[in-house]
Amino acid sequence: MSAIENVEINSYCFTHVGKVRKENEDSLKLCNPDDEFTLNVGHLYGIADGMGGYALGNLASSLALDIFFDTFYDSDGANQFQKIKSGIQNANLGVYQTAQKKSVGRMGTTITVANVYGKNLYIGHVGDTRAYLIRNNKATCLTNDHSRVGELVRMKLLSPDKVRAHNQRSVLERCLGFNLFVQPDVFKVPVQNNDIIILCSDGVWSVVEDDEFAKITIANTNPENLCKEIVELALERDHDDNLSTAAIYLNRLSDKELPDESKRSWSIPGIFRRFIK
Repeated sequence: MSAIENVEINSYCFTHVGKVRKENEDSLKLCNPDDEFTLNVGHLYGIADGMGGYALGNLASSLALDIFFDTFYDSDGANQFQKIKSGIQNANLGVYQTAQKKSVGRMGTTITVANVYGKNLYIGHVGDTRAYLIRNNKATCLTNDHSRVGELVRMKLLSPDKVRAHNQRSVLERCLGFNLFVQPDVFKVPVQNNDIIILCSDGVWSVVEDDEFAKITIANTNPENLCKEIVELALERDHDDNLSTAAIYLNRLSDKELPDESKRSWSIPGIFRRFIK
């Protein structure tokens, strides 16, 4: 819980190697809600999923989050969009250069980060880890999957309800670490008291339906129980991937606003805005 400026945000994260994999290549990172960084730049959270089939996925995911957090906190004078974009670019370069130094071929990872500042949620995203907003017992997926199947959905060649069962669901079109530069999705979402944010790896959302995320939150009043119940549900369905989730309860938000935000052009796509009420 954060005590800064009477803000009350509770968070928790939980990860499980799953029933098949020998290593957990997922990583999660949560801010310390009471430190000076949080006071200055808001609450920061992240999830990353190292790419199986390539080298050192666990190192790629943890390194990406560490570099992102360090860059975000060190970006004095930048706005939230610039902080997020710089953080992801530096994380991408760090993973790429580490693979070169270690001579291990390619290292890759997804990343999804969430920054709560005032009554806005800022999202940075590359890959197919997801961010959900739970409001009034309804779940809205905020992120677009940067995958082959996600592209088919955006081209209206595949129905969204077919994504989870598609045999190419995990084929990524965009990730960190493969190239010197990456183009992240960076956008802003208005949030309000009592909203819940869920970050999760594809090992979770591939077997847990969107409406199930909302249903589970009804019976859970704290983020620890919510995270563990989500992962337990995924385990019951015998998925072969690592399983990770973070839950962020926005119990009471600050009225603090960032300067010049009204002129920024990045915001959540209109297709989602209609459903967040």
